[in-house]
Amino acid sequence: MQPVNEVISQAIPDSFASMNLILPLQQALASAGYVKPSPIQARLIPVALKGVDVVGQAQTGTGKTAAFLLPFMNQWRGGKLSMPQALVIAPTRELAKQVAEEAEKLSPSRFFKTVVVYGGANIRRQIQQIESGCTLLVGTPGRIIDLLQQRALSLDHLRYVVMDEADRMLDIGFRPQIERIMRKAPAERQTLLMSATWAPPIIKMTQKYMRDPVHINITPETMTVEKIDQKYITVDAGKKVDLLLWLIQKEMPKQSIIFVERKKTADVLFRKVQSSIPSSAAIHGDLDQRDREKIMARFREGSISMLIATDVMSRGIDVSGITHIINYDLPTDFDNYVHRIGRTGRMGADGIAISFVTPEQGSILTGIEQTINRLIPAFNVEGFVPFEKKEKVKEEAPPSQPVYGRSGRKYSNRL
Repeated sequence: MQPVNEVISQAIPDSFASMNLILPLQQALASAGYVKPSPIQARLIPVALKGVDVVGQAQTGTGKTAAFLLPFMNQWRGGKLSMPQALVIAPTRELAKQVAEEAEKLSPSRFFKTVVVYGGANIRRQIQQIESGCTLLVGTPGRIIDLLQQRALSLDHLRYVVMDEADRMLDIGFRPQIERIMRKAPAERQTLLMSATWAPPIIKMTQKYMRDPVHINITPETMTVEKIDQKYITVDAGKKVDLLLWLIQKEMPKQSIIFVERKKTADVLFRKVQSSIPSSAAIHGDLDQRDREKIMARFREGSISMLIATDVMSRGIDVSGITHIINYDLPTDFDNYVHRIGRTGRMGADGIAISFVTPEQGSILTGIEQTINRLIPAFNVEGFVPFEKKEKVKEEAPPSQPVYGRSGRKYSNRL
């Protein structure tokens, strides 16, 4: 197995001004309010500016989008090619739109044209945008394949390719589409791969599509953001709606995401809380793309304060105002817990993550704690403790035997 080159030592710039970026790009950064690079930006950009392939391992919310956009923007010197010179492949429509918005914000010239393509939107309009001039194409794998099949897109002029959230793309089954796209790309190109994890499928992808890539890893050992205040509340399933309403009233979050496991749960929960929380909304994959975009626009601008979402929202959504994440349903995929709570505490800010745990879910909580290598403290709320309903029993029941999770922690209050 060919090893990936690790960055052992290099001068870490403490400002964008010290990176020797072209003047138009420095002006765009200043206009966007970017002064000090985040850790992934400080380490990845100087390496990528050398033209080598790079693997960037970092969690969401660390500024990785600008980290992989700026090196290409710095080497771009104009040109009126109708087909893209750079391609960013993203797993979801929401992430693709976010990357495109960042590219437009940091664009070094009005002649630098970014086009975003994804399923669920008018493909004819997307084709017209590409034909009008496209420097950077950002898209989801399925729609990129659609455009290639219709001969509306050529990758012959690509010099720069980014696979963003590569682990997520593999998780949701995009490997065949990615391979078809990469086979169409020129051999002479610079390739960047961004991933939150370093699993064997990712290693295999780097070996197949990258040339002696430099590996830059800034993920924390605990796999989670240290500043996020995590806790759980044990509650009967039938009381979760009341607990949610009580919690929102008590915490008064600026903005929150309520994660559920099923699309139907999102719709039902929204109907139950809408009258109490008018600034709430639900979002999931069954909604029309136009409706999803409207909801996300309102959430970004702050007119929606509480968003009920399935895990389609757990990655790639960069909304800085999110103060609270509430896991109304625990995720069955433990890694999704990390991605969910990563929606708050963005770029090192403080955040709060609260999980609802039903009495029979002790083993799931144990698995989450093992994944993040951290014990999550309990937060007992009067009126919602499941065992309180047993107080009417005349004779005190004998104490139950303690139950221990795989991490060695006692779970007698959960099971």
